[in-house]
Amino acid sequence: MSAPQITVADNADRERFEIRAAGKLAGFLRYRLRPGLIELVHTEVNDEFEGRGLGGQLVSFALDDARERGLSVLPICPFANDYMRRHSQYAELVPEARRHGFGL
Repeated sequence: MSAPQITVADNADRERFEIRAAGKLAGFLRYRLRPGLIELVHTEVNDEFEGRGLGGQLVSFALDDARERGLSVLPICPFANDYMRRHSQYAELVPEARRHGFGL
């Protein structure tokens, strides 16, 4: 059996990135958009999709999107913050004066 198709998209109307597996909502990452800045607020993956790395895919997508849009990032969500700690290539997205407060 093949793995379900995974898609991630920005649902700007709901201020969240959504990840879907075979078309079914598997999780989301809520955010707050400010001028030049995105705050990553809360990551949630539905129980039936836990343990598949979908949360990491969500955060990675959000960070890559922020980079492409030239936005700074505040990883308020503990999961997103931990992801950024483990993937140091994203630390530069956090304003330098704020990195210490996020452990980056």
